[in-house]
Amino acid sequence: MKEEEPSNKAPAEQAVKLWQAAKSKRPKFRRFESWRYKRVKGRWRKPRGLDNKMRRKVKGWPKSVNVGYGGPKATRGLHPSGYKDVLVHTPDEVTKVNPETDAIRIAHAVGMRKRIQITSLAREREIHILNPLVRRVPEEEEIREELPEDLFPELDEEAETAETPENDKKDPEKQPKRSEPQATKEVNSRES
Repeated sequence: MKEEEPSNKAPAEQAVKLWQAAKSKRPKFRRFESWRYKRVKGRWRKPRGLDNKMRRKVKGWPKSVNVGYGGPKATRGLHPSGYKDVLVHTPDEVTKVNPETDAIRIAHAVGMRKRIQITSLAREREIHILNPLVRRVPEEEEIREELPEDLFPELDEEAETAETPENDKKDPEKQPKRSEPQATKEVNSRES
């Protein structure tokens, strides 16, 4: 029984389908008695006890990790997107990448200037980037500064009325309540 290898047209899509089919048949491997104790985390660890039921593969106990549950050879070592993960440090390395089968990951030590060059070169060649350059989202105040003032006249009037100190004097509810200092009774321990 030979497993299908992805064709050249859409290797990423076929590889993902193969991987998902194998994963759907695979049970969820849990650490022994992680369902019983909170202190025992669910991450898989091999059971090693002499009398351990999971290690002995007793009927009714959860399945253990086994070679037979492995994914297809065609998908081993691939990113979940289906592309082969290629680490890139310079813009020259981007030219060596195959856009149909490979996706690039920009190295951590690469600075902003070179990262922008690598990103633009990858977009020209239509190469998938696994850790793309993240643009900062402008805040609401910055957007409002860029827009013309006549767009939101009612918001500007509300802001002006809230900022003037004269309105606070007229409305007693907006005034902060001052607490009266309470007279403290001094008690001398020797007099009592």
